[in-house]
Amino acid sequence: MAFLRPIVFDPGPILRAEGIYLRIPTMQDHAAWVALRQESRAFLKPWEPTWPRDDFEKTSFRRRIKRYVADVRADHGYPFFIFEAVEHTLLGGLTLSNVRRGVTQSATLGYWMGERNAGKGAMTRAVVAVLEFAFRSLKLHRIEAACIPSNAASIRLLEKVGFGREGYARSYLCIDGTWQDHLLFALVSDDWPTASVGAKLADARDKSCSNAS
Repeated sequence: MAFLRPIVFDPGPILRAEGIYLRIPTMQDHAAWVALRQESRAFLKPWEPTWPRDDFEKTSFRRRIKRYVADVRADHGYPFFIFEAVEHTLLGGLTLSNVRRGVTQSATLGYWMGERNAGKGAMTRAVVAVLEFAFRSLKLHRIEAACIPSNAASIRLLEKVGFGREGYARSYLCIDGTWQDHLLFALVSDDWPTASVGAKLADARDKSCSNAS
């Protein structure tokens, strides 16, 4: 019987915001990740690609972690899990993927939140922390995002933190087993932060309990 070698890597940055922190996932997060994703399946299913049959198995999660490690080392992507700052409870996840350098200096933003944690402002604060990391530390110029037109909560979140709508892509991604149209959003470093974004974030902090994440 072959023994699995431990996955050794630099733990990477820890990003902090009010009441939360973000860090690179590790194998120790497997149980919490499975529990949160299982209980949130119906909530997440309409907005995500079809989950693999073995998604919750430890071997599958290990492959996921190895891919994360490779992406960070190669500067291809930066995955984060979002945790509550006091109890260290897993709340959701957020990823900067498809990092492109050269003349582009861009990446794609994606995120998910456990159902019981949605609508409390945590994802707004997490996205702001990652944008600050992307523009200040990674020196990226442009962050892109896309969402299904019926995903009102995601649209509100992106617009709240300063993303602008740039287009409409037909049959853009295969979500929940179906090719679906998406709204395209982007934010560039020249517009981060702006006075309007600061005002929106201040308002978000004041009304965080009523905002969908």
